[in-house]
Amino acid sequence: MSSRAERRYIRQELLREIGPDGQRKLSEKKVAVVGCGALGSVAAVLLARMGIGALVLIDREYVEWDNLHRQLYDEADAAEGVPKAIALKEKLEKANSEVSVEARPVDLNHANVESLLRGSDLVVDGTDNMETRFLVNDYAVKSKTPWVYGAAVATYGVVMSIVPEETACLRCVIPNLPPPGSVPTCETVGVLPTLTVLVATLQATEAVKILLGKPYAKNEMLVVDPWYGEFSKLKVRRNPRCKTCSLKEFEYLEGKVARATSLCGRNAVQVLPPRGVTLNLESLARRLERLGRVRLTRYVLFFEDGRYEIAVFLDGRAIIKGVEGEEEARSVYTRYIGL
Repeated sequence: MSSRAERRYIRQELLREIGPDGQRKLSEKKVAVVGCGALGSVAAVLLARMGIGALVLIDREYVEWDNLHRQLYDEADAAEGVPKAIALKEKLEKANSEVSVEARPVDLNHANVESLLRGSDLVVDGTDNMETRFLVNDYAVKSKTPWVYGAAVATYGVVMSIVPEETACLRCVIPNLPPPGSVPTCETVGVLPTLTVLVATLQATEAVKILLGKPYAKNEMLVVDPWYGEFSKLKVRRNPRCKTCSLKEFEYLEGKVARATSLCGRNAVQVLPPRGVTLNLESLARRLERLGRVRLTRYVLFFEDGRYEIAVFLDGRAIIKGVEGEEEARSVYTRYIGL
């Protein structure tokens, strides 16, 4: 470690919880951040400043203007539509040039998850959908890689540390994907920016504790609501019949859950939900009315926001026009419908 690095971390090394030995250990660790939005961008900056040796940034989206109130990007990034992973890499390298940062502006899926996450000592969840989280959970359990789950919407958020063979996994707590449209998203109910910073801070702290072998929030879900000043811990436990960590069924990792298909000649992509889903189109229509033009029929909800045209069916299937590919279609689906 250079003398400059030693000066950089002196206030951190004074902490008895970390110390010089802990700082050296952090410099040898590699962390993957999946999703570089509100949670991922903040967590990545904190980990870089704390001296994690290497970071891998994975995100399929680009910076947009409505990201700026809560994500660590600036107006130039939004004006140019810079991929989030690349924009964040540039910022991290300015914050700490001694950290190795790899930007991967791609969609994390079953075909590339192992190659992208292999070699990481821990994964931080900065995603915005449960499908990707279930995929990460599959990978983590199979490879015995710790990861820190985080979510934030409206004014409340949750954080959960998952260490395979020591704790419950995500599917012990959330066995199945929620039906599309049943879960509020940041697009439909908003999100408090101070909340996302708080959740990301807790995630980064839990990550460091796990990497250092220190006591962490084991089998606990941290629940926070800074607007109403509510902070609590919920006990969670391993499910002996959990599909993932008990039965070792890795359906997301094996690509058994198909979600998106390009529709030839229609400039559209069909996005598929989990099987057995039935949507409440009226409820979804009410949530989308203030975001664009909605037309509801007996079997289909049509929605336009000025850029995309979306037809949503009772079974959760959606046809999205105006997208350039499957990655963008999945992003739009998550934004407006959920999952």
